[in-house]
Amino acid sequence: MFSTLIEFRSYGQQAVEAAKYIGQGFAVTLDHSNRSPITVQYPYEKILSSERFRGRIHFEFDKCIAREVCVRVCPINLPVVDWILLRDIKKKRLKSYSIDFGVCIFRGNCVEYCPTNCLSMTEEYELSSYDRHELNQDQTALGRLPLSTSQDASIQVLSISSNSLSKSQKLLG
Repeated sequence: MFSTLIEFRSYGQQAVEAAKYIGQGFAVTLDHSNRSPITVQYPYEKILSSERFRGRIHFEFDKCIAREVCVRVCPINLPVVDWILLRDIKKKRLKSYSIDFGVCIFRGNCVEYCPTNCLSMTEEYELSSYDRHELNQDQTALGRLPLSTSQDASIQVLSISSNSLSKSQKLLG
């Protein structure tokens, strides 16, 4: 009889613990149901990227001196620099420059170590394409400046407060 009472007591403690865990899960569910949605209607509404966002690379052809530092610091040797040597003045002249964004990992070493600051990161993140060969961009495509999200009149810009952004980051990871 004494062992039966101990078993009932143990069973009761387990039931209380299970109810506590179920209650905690229900509290989290209620907390999430009271929040406003974070979903963005993408083509018509865009979220401003953060200050340190690494988007498409912008290239200024006139500033480049073809030292190829960007190629050497890139972990995958991605930028393709083609130049000719002007023997009379003993300097390189840039002929063409291209980056394949289908391969680029957007690390930003090329931008950071460029001696003439001819490379910069933009806030452009819409780089998808149906043909992967379109992602290989030469100096003409890299030289065009994208229209800033905040300047486009057809798009409603949504800014996320740092508080809600940190909450969503905690939920994701």
